Amino acid sequence: MDHEPHGRAANIVTRPYSASVITVSDRASAGQREDRSGPLAAELLRDAGWTADVRVVPDGIDTVSDSIRSAIDAGSRLVVTTGGTGVAPRDVTPQATAPLLRFELPGIAEQIRRVGAEKLPAALLSRGLAGVVGTALVVNLAGSTGAVRDGVPVILSVAEHVLSQLDGGDH
Repeated sequence: MDHEPHGRAANIVTRPYSASVITVSDRASAGQREDRSGPLAAELLRDAGWTADVRVVPDGIDTVSDSIRSAIDAGSRLVVTTGGTGVAPRDVTPQATAPLLRFELPGIAEQIRRVGAEKLPAALLSRGLAGVVGTALVVNLAGSTGAVRDGVPVILSVAEHVLSQLDGGDH
């Protein structure tokens, strides 16, 4: 892998990894609103060499946790959720994710919030988590296309290294 400190080449995977994007939205899952954040996240992942699929689920602890588990059981090594990370009563994506985590990687979530807050201070309100479930990296993003544009590059900057480490790779 090219280890340029900046630039796109540093974020291109050297082997194909499978990713799943889960959009968490009552309205999008009911067909009342177009899902724009999920397809954008999948496009950004594909542009970086990942395979990626998108599924849309309603808000809810069971629907989100079941979707994360299903994606990992189907072979996804990276699961990115979009939506449900705010402070509204139905925003429960972090609560659905937390019990699944073998361990958290708080620096990823902190950096995503930091990058987002540079453009939109409300990004600090995201309660998104990042961590490991089995041998997969799971990261919660807010549900806007801006949050996806800001967050996916942060994820890509470390995802391959995380997976290499989980597979027994050296530092």
